[in-house]
Amino acid sequence: MTGNLFIIAAPSGAGKSSLVGAVMARDDSLSLSVSYTTRAPRPGEQDGREYHFVDPETFLSMLERAEFLESAEVHGNHYGTSQKWVAEARASGRDILLEIDWQGAQQVRRVFPEAVSLFILPPSMAELERRLRSRGKDSDDVIRRRLINAREEMAHVAEFDYVIINNEFETATKDLAAVIRAARLHTPDVLSANAERLSGLFGSRPQKD
Repeated sequence: MTGNLFIIAAPSGAGKSSLVGAVMARDDSLSLSVSYTTRAPRPGEQDGREYHFVDPETFLSMLERAEFLESAEVHGNHYGTSQKWVAEARASGRDILLEIDWQGAQQVRRVFPEAVSLFILPPSMAELERRLRSRGKDSDDVIRRRLINAREEMAHVAEFDYVIINNEFETATKDLAAVIRAARLHTPDVLSANAERLSGLFGSRPQKD
């Protein structure tokens, strides 16, 4: 059975990566797609773990060879998802999480309309700014730019299947896990994966009303 594809987007500082990490720690059947990026590694980040860090020339060469399922420029840096890796992982039955922005989400939905998309919102702009400043990683100018970009990003929230407001972290983590669990119970997938075991339950092939 082909694995599910989950798109998770959020403005910088909303807690997307922390939520994904928490859910993955509880569910070993999930795989996170590691994007390629031209931005420099932050302290503590490792190549191949948080991102595949490449120079702009390498990224553009990959783009020209159509190696990306989606790509976007965010905050002056390029990001892209390996098309080959996603296809191979899903073919093996793995459920894949894509941490991408709204631009990438639009591109992925055009190729995989069955993908389940979620948008993570902060509880308020004030809280978003507090979280960005608490990182201690960005200058005031960078934070201002991220807040301006956040409003543009959040304007696309209605394009997504689900919305999670990350006010209380544990609740938001459970909400994300619930969406993933629900997607795995999609009727055609369950019937296909259990066809032999369930064959004796139906007099004929189950029909929709």
